[in-house]
Amino acid sequence: MNDTHKFGMVALIGPPNAGKSTLMNQYLGQKVAIVSPRPQTTRNRISGILTEDDSQVVFLDTPGIHRLRGRMNRFLLDSAWSALASCDCVVVMLDAALYANKPHLIEKEIEPIVKPVTDSMRPVLIAVNKADKVKEKAALLPVMQKIAELFPTAEVFPISALKGQGTDELLAKTMDHLPEGPPMFPEDQVSTVPLRFMAAETIREKLFLTLRQELPYGTAVEIEQWEEDTERGMVTIHAVIYTAKKNHKGMIIGKQGATLKDIGSRARKEIEEMLGMKVHLELWVKVRDNWTEDSGFLRGLGLGE
Repeated sequence: MNDTHKFGMVALIGPPNAGKSTLMNQYLGQKVAIVSPRPQTTRNRISGILTEDDSQVVFLDTPGIHRLRGRMNRFLLDSAWSALASCDCVVVMLDAALYANKPHLIEKEIEPIVKPVTDSMRPVLIAVNKADKVKEKAALLPVMQKIAELFPTAEVFPISALKGQGTDELLAKTMDHLPEGPPMFPEDQVSTVPLRFMAAETIREKLFLTLRQELPYGTAVEIEQWEEDTERGMVTIHAVIYTAKKNHKGMIIGKQGATLKDIGSRARKEIEEMLGMKVHLELWVKVRDNWTEDSGFLRGLGLGE
């Protein structure tokens, strides 16, 4: 009987919108990181904790690797790369459907990842995600071949993070690379991020999903007030949505406040499920010029951590 226990950290690295958050949520069986169709949804390094009888894995979900400029984008990249220093294994997430349709993007998006990941001297696994969306399977073969050339020593796994296809095999191989050790967190803890952060992220997700392509990139959410009334079983949350331009404020509020009300209603329901208690959520929208270049403000939001 094998009575050894494993504990380790796994960094999820990859281009924007590759499915890193979806994979982590799939393993945890619940949502810890927000997910949307837009790239650069994840702005912080978010941890998810998977506890099983013989192992505990901390997944480090990181911002997408990109070549965009600006101070906030540098913060995002620093957060992603710093995960390599603290992990025991790296899972590189790649979008099979994107590269099957646009093969020229393979080298453009993956090359910036190859050297840092290789130089980290960590075991590397490649998760070729969204393989189920490639209808012509023959189109997947050259994608897999090119990826294998870029990462010659890594094992490649075609998966669907959303549907859970191939994820068990990927997890089993990940476990092979983790060291023996006792669990570091209680078995019912699923993340190291505070509830205030998760609430802010939930609001930000509803912004993405409600406005989709209309949503300006320069939005952020900050929890200004959090009051728990244990006797009434209620939490009162005051949150501010920051936007960089005045015309975007109107877009977020909507006609007679309808859009903001919808965002708040959807966020409140999910936060209630997360907290297991009633939530009174108040949202405001404020304009803060050029906040994406304000280092102090970015650190106050927890970016780059």
